Amino acid sequence: MKQPAVYIMANKRAGVLYTGVTSNLVQRVVQHKNGLTGGFAHRYGCQKLVWYEAGGSMEGAIWREKQLKAGSRKKKVQLIEAMNPEWLDLYESIL
Repeated sequence: MKQPAVYIMANKRAGVLYTGVTSNLVQRVVQHKNGLTGGFAHRYGCQKLVWYEAGGSMEGAIWREKQLKAGSRKKKVQLIEAMNPEWLDLYESIL
């Protein structure tokens, strides 16, 4: 099922963060977990879904991704810790 979403992957608690946008969050997280994404997320082992936000439209999700990427790491960490204070892998919760 297609549902636009913005998400943050991490390699460990308070580790490297990768922010992305997708139209299919489950499929995209599986790609990250299996090393199929290439680039930054793959290079740094970002395989844990630590935060996500479903969007109403792809345009809105892309706008939100750009907003997050332009923001500071501190703000991203605050978002993660508000939703997921233990930095658990949220993959199971989206199935």
